Amino acid sequence: MFLLFVERAFRVAYKQTVLGPLWFLITPILSVIVYVTVFNGIANIGTDGVPPILFYLLGISVWGYFSSCVSATSNSFVSNADIFGKVYFPRIIMPLVAVTTNLLSFGIQLLIFAAFYIYYAVAEPGVYDIGIHWQILTFPFLIALLAFMAVGFGMIFSSLTTKYRDLQIMLAKIISLWVYITPVIYPLSMLENKPTLELMMKLNPVTPVVEAVRFSLLGQGQFDWLWLGYSLLCTLILLFFGLLLFNKVQKSFMDTV
Repeated sequence: MFLLFVERAFRVAYKQTVLGPLWFLITPILSVIVYVTVFNGIANIGTDGVPPILFYLLGISVWGYFSSCVSATSNSFVSNADIFGKVYFPRIIMPLVAVTTNLLSFGIQLLIFAAFYIYYAVAEPGVYDIGIHWQILTFPFLIALLAFMAVGFGMIFSSLTTKYRDLQIMLAKIISLWVYITPVIYPLSMLENKPTLELMMKLNPVTPVVEAVRFSLLGQGQFDWLWLGYSLLCTLILLFFGLLLFNKVQKSFMDTV
């Protein structure tokens, strides 16, 4: 059933589109062009010695995966009300379907990143400080941490939006602003001389994960086990309350959806 729902979500997302899954490639590439032009070219924001294309492409892909998982998970009850009302199955499948479906698109974007990575490593050796570090082994765990964080956060909103639809609009605004307090378009090293602001940024549980992902693949960023532990703690708390609310609401949500 889980695999069938994943296939269904993937097909529905690009049904009646001309380019279909190619949007997985087009969207990040267009975003990178804008980011490189505006933030690196015009605003002159540094990228810690990393090629701007690699810096922004990785940040956009990681953040896009997180935000997409949050958005899809937060709509679990509302968008699947017709199915939930006809047949019983474990409702928790739907948030997991959202995470898995978005993981497919994230994987495609990583292939683009790998292509540019190979280009800079082969065509311009020694120009940029790009190297393989043992922390690359932690990459799957970092992505899993990000996914479960998104699931926990999304399930909380999914449970609340069955009754308070305004929260859907509120969540969209939160996600659109959240990216600016996450080091996606700038490196956290920019705030080294501003310890208070740097601390505030690190209190965003997504920040340590994004920085660790960047370090694991590009060798630049902050890989701090203490702050990753903080992100893990936040994830466990979000999952606990998310599952608690999700299980409570699923018993009677058809009366309010």
